[in-house]
Amino acid sequence: MDHKLNNTHQKTLTQFFHEEKNTPSIEDDNDLHSPSFHHLSLQLHEKNHLSPNHNLNLNLNLEAAMSPLMPQSPESIWSHSPLWTPSHPSLLYCCISSLHRDGDIYSIAVSGDLVLTGSSSRRVHAWQPLDCHAKGYIHASSGDVRAMVAHAHMLFTSHKDHKIRVWDMRNGKGNFRPRKVTTLPNASHFKSFMSRPITPQYKVTSKTITPQHKDIISCMAYYLVEGILYTGSFDRTVKAWRLNEKKCVDSFIAHGSNVNDMVVNQQNGYLFTCSSDGTVKMWLRVYGENSHALIKVLCFHTYPIYALALSVSPSQKSFLYSGSSDGCINFWVQELSCRYNHAGLLQGHRFAVLCLVTLENLLISGSEDSTIRIWRREKAKANHECLAILEGHRAPVRCLGAFLQKDDKFAMSFLVYSASLDQTFKVWRVKLLPAEMKKSDYGDDDDDMEGENKISEFEKSPVLSPSWVKKKLQCRSLHKFL
Repeated sequence: MDHKLNNTHQKTLTQFFHEEKNTPSIEDDNDLHSPSFHHLSLQLHEKNHLSPNHNLNLNLNLEAAMSPLMPQSPESIWSHSPLWTPSHPSLLYCCISSLHRDGDIYSIAVSGDLVLTGSSSRRVHAWQPLDCHAKGYIHASSGDVRAMVAHAHMLFTSHKDHKIRVWDMRNGKGNFRPRKVTTLPNASHFKSFMSRPITPQYKVTSKTITPQHKDIISCMAYYLVEGILYTGSFDRTVKAWRLNEKKCVDSFIAHGSNVNDMVVNQQNGYLFTCSSDGTVKMWLRVYGENSHALIKVLCFHTYPIYALALSVSPSQKSFLYSGSSDGCINFWVQELSCRYNHAGLLQGHRFAVLCLVTLENLLISGSEDSTIRIWRREKAKANHECLAILEGHRAPVRCLGAFLQKDDKFAMSFLVYSASLDQTFKVWRVKLLPAEMKKSDYGDDDDDMEGENKISEFEKSPVLSPSWVKKKLQCRSLHKFL
């Protein structure tokens, strides 16, 4: 049954990309600028972290979250990882390329033999994976590309005009010549949707919601089986777009604040969203319908959450990671019946965790403290360990990408792509030698863990640019820095 569904879906997408339908798009002349990401990373952070009434606020938030409409994740006993650990001798890394761009890079997407970067300009640049030689670029009518998703020959980009553009990246003779397929929402869809009211999932009052987002589209996720593109925005809503119909099939208010990131589990269709309201929510499309239901609220603290990542192990067990403004990474493990239970906390970053990406059993995190950390998940007991800290950026690491090199038979070799608010785009080559690979595949006993705990913890200051430190301190001037 599933095989038949996939064949039908692929056929529909092929017809979708071969259609040559010229429909005028509605351009938004309102040149709105979203708040800076630096400002977002400080929302509620100082209040929750430095306020003398922190414990009282935390208790009130927990009590308010006990509503039947907001099911809770079970409590767990979590453990701290060291503040800093030296790089393992079996892990080698180096920065092989550093490009300086005019303007901030907001998004990175890896697709086959291409690496794409979206920035504040109207161009989406394409690079070769290894040496980052320019392959070409996409020129859109609107800039500020905050989110991108690539799948096979498809590329989805979000823009300043609060619209999504779909590109066909198939090209001949090695040339990068993408073709814009459509803009969502298009003119005909916009007119037909204007009068249709949509009732949010857990609001008492109904409100007519148009298919076009009202604020910056901050994140996207593509569900391959159903051909659905999900978009999240600072307007607190999540929208589902069915590509073969070229229209928005569902729109709902997902959070009480900005929707910052989202991921979808390709195995079962579960959609996870995170927000500045401090929650991670789990959604599922109602069977036989287009609407989505809230399944669970994963709430462990009150700090804003900026990044999500999902990792699926060979045993089909998935791990969900979330990065928050306190510099911590929480993770949940999928148990029986698709339940996600809180399993631990990774501590190491000084400032907010802004981006996460997974690669097999590795987690890569980028932070406002300008560093990138590589974490390894052990198979036994789901323990995590920081293998390396990549330093080189002089401002917050805004987005990450990873590319696995399969031609290396003697080590796990991969590339890490990072973009920072210092307006640089860096490529890191990382090799994990067999000794470490064997340890991660089969797990270790507690003997090695005992030796690891003997590592002395000490502080290592990140290399931040003076201008960024000045801005950081100015934003904290209303509070006493402890």
